[in-house]
Order: sequence, then C-alpha cells, then structure tokens
Amino acid sequence: MKTDRLLTVILIGQAVTGVTQPGYSQTESPNIVFILTDDMGWKDLACYGNRFTETPNIDALAKSGILFTQAYASCPVSSPTRASIMTGKYPARLQLTNFIAGNRTDKSSPVLPAKWKPYLEACEITIAEMLKDKGYSTGMVGKWHLGGHDSIAPWNQGFDFTRMIGKNGLDYYNYSIYIDSYRNEFFDKGTEYLTDKLTDYGVKFIRKNKAKSFFLYLAYSAPHVVIVPRPDKLMKYFRKYSEADQKFNPYYSAMVESIDDGVGRIIDALKEESVLENTLIIFTSDNGGLGLDELGPTPTSNLPLRKWKGHVYEGGIRVPAIISWPGKIKPGIISDAYFTSVDYLPTFCDLTGIDEIPNDIDGISIVPLFNGNSREGEERPLFWHYPHFSNQMGRPAGAVRFGDYKLVESYETGKLELFNLKEDISESTDLSEIMEQKTLELFRFLTMWRQSLNAQMPLPNPGYER
Repeated sequence: MKTDRLLTVILIGQAVTGVTQPGYSQTESPNIVFILTDDMGWKDLACYGNRFTETPNIDALAKSGILFTQAYASCPVSSPTRASIMTGKYPARLQLTNFIAGNRTDKSSPVLPAKWKPYLEACEITIAEMLKDKGYSTGMVGKWHLGGHDSIAPWNQGFDFTRMIGKNGLDYYNYSIYIDSYRNEFFDKGTEYLTDKLTDYGVKFIRKNKAKSFFLYLAYSAPHVVIVPRPDKLMKYFRKYSEADQKFNPYYSAMVESIDDGVGRIIDALKEESVLENTLIIFTSDNGGLGLDELGPTPTSNLPLRKWKGHVYEGGIRVPAIISWPGKIKPGIISDAYFTSVDYLPTFCDLTGIDEIPNDIDGISIVPLFNGNSREGEERPLFWHYPHFSNQMGRPAGAVRFGDYKLVESYETGKLELFNLKEDISESTDLSEIMEQKTLELFRFLTMWRQSLNAQMPLPNPGYER
C-alpha cells in the first residue's frame, strides 16, 4: 500500500542517511553549549507566555535566535530523552524507555510494564565521543541519569571534564558532585545552592577551554522536585502570588529564575572570553512540566496542553527549545516547525563536519530550520513509545505525529485517539471515528515503526482479573 511504502522510505532514509546536507560552510567548527533543564514545562518561561516567572536572560537568548513552539522530547520522562540526545536514537531503539529506577506497576491493569534496559549501554557512541574524536574539548556538568556503573559514567562516555551530581540529587543544599571519577567527590552541606554550583562548573569549563572548540553539556537538575528555591528569590513571588488572578507556585518560579541566572552567567562568560560569536547555544527540557502533586504541591501548569510529565499527550512531551548562534542565525525568529530530541546529534554532526556516524541514527539535522523554514522536516513522522506506568499517573501508550495530526494508542486497551494539533492544541476532540482513514494511516506508521526497532511491548498481567 502507498502508506506502507511511504513509511518504509522514511524509516530507511532516517536510519541510513541521518544527516541532511549541511546548511553552513565554515572554516572553524563552532563551540556548542547545550543547556538541559529537568521537568521544565512548555509555558514556564516568560518568552513562552508565563506571566509570573522572571526569565530575562533566557528571553534575551530567544530574541537573539529561534524560539520553537513545537519542539519535543522523545519521551515523557527523563532518562530516555537524555539517551536520545546523547545518541540520536529513539529510546525504543535503545530499549531505554523509562527513567532510571522506574518500576511502577498497576495490579488492576491487564498489562505489566515492558522489559527495558535501565542504563545507556557502553557500546553506544555518544555525541561527546564523536566530537572528542573531532578534536573538541568535551564537558558534562550536572545530571547524568543514564546508569551508575563506572563503564557507563560520563567520563567513560566521551567527556574530558565531568562534574556529575552524585548523592542527594534532589536536595539543592545537601548534595555531592563526582569530579571526573567516583574517587573524587565534592560534598556540600548547605553552603552553595546546587543550580549555582553547576553554573560555576560550566563557567569554569568555558574559561578553561576557550582556546579550542568545545562542547558543554550543562544538565541542570532544576526545576525537578523537591522544590527548594534560594530564599532570597522568594519575596517578590510571594507578592505576585497575593496579587495574581490565578494560582501559581512561587517556589517553583524562584527555582526557574535561578536557572535563568545561570544562563546569563554562561552567556557572559562566552562574551568575556570572546567566543560567543562562534558558539551555538541550545536551551531545552527533558520532558514536560510536572502538573500534579508529587513530593509536595503541584509545581506548574502546562495549559492549554493536555496532561504533564509521564504522559504521551502534549503536556508530557512538548518542551521549550531555543537555539541561538550570533551572526549565523537571524534573531527574533519564532518557528512552528516540529522536531524532537533525537535530532540534536545529527545536527551537531552536520555543523562540525562529522561524516561517519552510526547507520541506525533516527534523527535528522535541523540546520535547515536555522533559516526560519517552518515547514522543513514535516515530511516525516515523529514517534513516542512509553510502555510503562509513570509516577505521574501516565499509562502505557505510544504516539505518532505526522504533519498536523497526532495519534495516541493505549497499550492497555488498544484504544486509538486522533487529534488535529493545528486546530486543537489541547487534544480535547478525538477525531478517530470521523477520520477513519487518517487514523488507520497513522496507526500503520506507529506499528511499522515499532516493528522496525523491535520495540519492547507491555506483557500480559497474569494476575489481572476482568
């Protein structure tokens, strides 16, 4: 059938070619600063319409480049998305489909979670390894969350400079940092706020490596729960809260502002070392915001998006994404192009002239989007596979988006839902019964994609009673 042939062409094209024709030619490879936040929602920044949280540095970054309104994480939870960034592969291909230590089940469900690998295998080639082979200095600061064994720690996955969050990763004033190995550990006992400490390390890496091309992966743990802000940032948000026409979490806003401070300091360091003009900066999140109570009051709201972290609806997978490159990317672009986190690795390969990449890469280069082409990339579908029960009440499900349409499949019931995201960003109107042909088309895309990756599916629950 025509649909089957189209998907086969798309899947083969992505797996074999991976990288599109380079959009830029340059004599000097750009520095890359990739800033990843943890559980930051689509509407948590002022530049995305948040009326309460102050993020002037991130807003300025958006004005200097491209703000994407339809960027995606490849999974609604943390570890799989991080793995996709490192490898350019879908979590389903890696069989790393849940967050590390994720093991929730539901006795009342007809299925058990799929079998999966709670780590990124050492045999996987990371973007850090590829850039290091290209002559880059590579730095990883913050949350790794891809497995704890020494062989798969960041210092053995291509990073020269590593400052990895160690013990008490959810405590912003009582934590440890592993410095290049498990044998060298820094402990903090209430002296330095974790977000600020990670920024310190990021600035140090930039200053140390200013003389050559570098790649900095700065993975903040904020604003993940537990919600612990700096006390000196709270008062203005308490005042806003008392005057606000809708509820918001002032503690969460203060945490986001600390991230914004860090982004400002990173940009200042790039300016001071005269390397900003040759630095590509990316700011994004690993999944959608947390929209229910978990380890405390609800942090944020993703409205008008449906649901939140742990769900394959838009609130769990659509994320803020800003890309800036002074002098190379025209400032002030707002793009509605869609792409996902598997696309970062092939994009970096495209920009740095790396031709030899694994032949099973799922992403494509999004360099053509740097010119403001909002339709580039929409000739291919995007996929999500989450065969687990999330801590945020998400159920085992998969999804595919192709153009304006998105299909969601429940792995428990087989129910299919179809949405037109252009007209229904809230995924409130299920079109599956009135658009049967489109529903069938996207369902075939999703099932053929899973088969092509040998994706692990949920197992029958022997204890289930109808």
